[in-house]
Amino acid sequence: MEKGKISSLQMAFMLYPTIVATAILGIPSVTAKYAQTDFWISPIIASFIGYLTVYLAVKLHKLYPGQTIIQYSEQIIGRWIGKIVGFLFLSFYIQVTGLIVREYAEFVVDSFLIDTPIIVVMASMVLLCGFVVHGGLEGLGRAALLFIPVFLIPQIILFILVFPDLEFKNIFPVLAKGVMPPLKGSIVPGGWYTEFFLISFLLPFLVDKKKGMRYGMMTVFAVMATLVIVNLVVLFVLGPTTSSKVYPLMNVARYISFADFFEHMESFIMAIWVVGAFVKISVFFYATSLGTAQWLKLSDYRPMVWPLGILIVITGFWSISNSMDLERYNVNAFPFYGAMIQTLIPLLLFLIAMISNKNKKSKQSNSR
Repeated sequence: MEKGKISSLQMAFMLYPTIVATAILGIPSVTAKYAQTDFWISPIIASFIGYLTVYLAVKLHKLYPGQTIIQYSEQIIGRWIGKIVGFLFLSFYIQVTGLIVREYAEFVVDSFLIDTPIIVVMASMVLLCGFVVHGGLEGLGRAALLFIPVFLIPQIILFILVFPDLEFKNIFPVLAKGVMPPLKGSIVPGGWYTEFFLISFLLPFLVDKKKGMRYGMMTVFAVMATLVIVNLVVLFVLGPTTSSKVYPLMNVARYISFADFFEHMESFIMAIWVVGAFVKISVFFYATSLGTAQWLKLSDYRPMVWPLGILIVITGFWSISNSMDLERYNVNAFPFYGAMIQTLIPLLLFLIAMISNKNKKSKQSNSR
């Protein structure tokens, strides 16, 4: 099926942009609508969902080593119910991958390629990601390792250049209305943290499996720290107006004016978005292709790559009519949908597996 191997560090570099890429653009404005000036606290609260999701994925992998959730769900709850659970996961990942592609295309077309048909932007990205996925997990891991500096360095440069425009007083008063506003604001980023369950499709192919939990938890912390820093920078620049912006980080980039040379650094945001979206779509695409092949009991996932690529483009193009509908889905539906599929179902599977294993051990001890 998949003979490639990756290190825990490569896995971390695949997961980090997978979560951060789409979160840093829209999350600040969404959380600010609920948490006001305390929206920088929301990613900290939401990160506990990420820690729980990684913990469940790693624990399930230890119980059923070398298998993904598509495979061990059949062992835990039976073949037919397990098939239904696997189908739910695959349907979810196909839909979400299509929406990620659509979100990427909406941003690129609205901000830069105004006259380009959106289907062209979507198809070109899926085609590029398809080649990487078809090349195998090792190629995807190397690509993530190669692109992580391109993803991180523009963020660092952006934060340095915007430093003169920061108004640190915007953070006050802290928790003026209590903890409930940031708690409500944490619901939406919590949906992004559930995507850490993609780790379950990568753990079987680690060369250093014992480090899987540690690097998974470190990645959750790195994502949380990044979102907190981004939210603080946006707060220090835009203040209470953050909630009225569609892409607050783009507005922050427009504030940059350094030595009359570095101005309007939207290209940095574009670089972060394109590289991050490429890695994110590729990881989702790979998990979908691998999972589909395992669900169908195929010996190789590669024949599924291009048919699924076409399905992903069609899903992304037809399921959402415009960027406003996409935003409503991300705010109102995805956090709960993502938590149900990627955290609640794994939690139930883990509890059932633990009870089942305990009963087996009890029977074995009684038979002796």
